[in-house]
Amino acid sequence: MFSKSKINEPGPKADEASAPKPAMPDPSRTATEFKASAPKAKPAASVLSSDLHITGNLKTTGDINVEGTVEGDIRAHLLTVGESATIKGEVVADDVVVNGRVVGRVRGLKVRLTATARVEGDIIHKTIAIESGAHFEGSVQRQDDPLNGGKKPVAPAPAPAASNG
Repeated sequence: MFSKSKINEPGPKADEASAPKPAMPDPSRTATEFKASAPKAKPAASVLSSDLHITGNLKTTGDINVEGTVEGDIRAHLLTVGESATIKGEVVADDVVVNGRVVGRVRGLKVRLTATARVEGDIIHKTIAIESGAHFEGSVQRQDDPLNGGKKPVAPAPAPAASNG
């Protein structure tokens, strides 16, 4: 009733070993190899030049290099504040490198104040580095998650008990 199939036998058959291989590669295998070898390139950082003055908030998932003046809050992945830059507002980024002036709160996982930095405001960080020569006026607070704003959920106030007096 059942017969043994030669499909599952190990090793190639004699006539298969001498047969030429097909010229067309397996398309599913090629597609996965191509995806693995060519990851998406990270976009270049947005640069705000020294002659640019922005009033308003900036938000990106990418990187920003500020050389000009920004009056507003900035949220980014990596924020670099150039030596000639001034930011008046809150800064929130995974990585913050301050070479210029920031007036406002700084929140970041990694915050670095270089020797030319001038910061007037509180810094909330996971790790911080302050180089000799940096000017800083404010408080420093370490948090495990400084990007969430430090806002803990507040339980609603209990409802007053009804009195039948």
